[in-house]
Amino acid sequence: MKQYLDLLKDVLDNGELITDGRTKEAYYSVFGRQVRYDLRAGFPLLTTKKMFTKGIIHELIWFLSGSTNVKYLQDNGVKIWDSWATKEQCAKFGREEGDLGPIYGQLWRKWVALGDAQIQEILENTSSVACNTEYMIRESNNYRAFTSRLREIDRDMFDIEDILNAGNKIDQIANVIEQIKTSPSSRRLIVTGWNPATCDKVALPPCHTLFQFKVSRGGTRLNCQLYQRSADAFLGVPFNIASYAILTHMIAQVCGLEVGEFIHTFGDLHIYENHLDQVKEQLEREPRKLSTLWLNETVKNIDDFKYEDIKIIDYVSHPAIKGDVAV
Repeated sequence: MKQYLDLLKDVLDNGELITDGRTKEAYYSVFGRQVRYDLRAGFPLLTTKKMFTKGIIHELIWFLSGSTNVKYLQDNGVKIWDSWATKEQCAKFGREEGDLGPIYGQLWRKWVALGDAQIQEILENTSSVACNTEYMIRESNNYRAFTSRLREIDRDMFDIEDILNAGNKIDQIANVIEQIKTSPSSRRLIVTGWNPATCDKVALPPCHTLFQFKVSRGGTRLNCQLYQRSADAFLGVPFNIASYAILTHMIAQVCGLEVGEFIHTFGDLHIYENHLDQVKEQLEREPRKLSTLWLNETVKNIDDFKYEDIKIIDYVSHPAIKGDVAV
């Protein structure tokens, strides 16, 4: 995992201090970086600090389930999303405590596509005679204007969730798996987690925003590249590396392929000021031998994976290094 340690050094050496970002903590930031991990050489789980593997696996299963409520995570002792699932945070968006809204699970498995027909049906069901259907369809690309106008028309009848639930649902994960199986040379093997219509309707819009698969070596090897718009180098990035490596293995297995590379591309890569001591401690440690990922080979459907079907074998690491998450 020298690649990861080199990223940390890069940010320390070249990062620009940002004091007016989203979080109260200042941070050092670089823009536009890329690293590659050969998944055949071992499982890229960080060894210079002990990783919370239970959380990594449960979070990925949670994403793939399509859920956006933290109950599954909490029931399994995983609290990594709790800071954004408080009653106060959820109330900002009119949701119940624990309901995070349209984040990864919904975007991956239940992407909402509102076409003109769905919009017109919604509008025709309104009790207001003042509604201009043609205007509303034209303005529907502007999510804020659309939802705001619907609420003006009939506040009791419409809310954002009703509108979302009225649209067609696109299962991006199922679609990309089908494309890998039937059209492995396609250059459209993409899953996106960035929806401009809903990104300001959640406490934390998706940080890992788009990933693309490539089948290489004569249709035998699956590679994955992730574009991450915002990356907490100390806390988040090690999680992301392991999570997408597991996902690549899972999709390769259900498609009957071997794994190849995981390529991690960054937009804003940063280290928070309150993580500097931890990063420096980590850089003093020598990496250890990579572990091995085991998947239950009998699982042939992405929706059938359970926690017990995913194991990390021979994981030996340095002790954990704690750090506070920036909210």
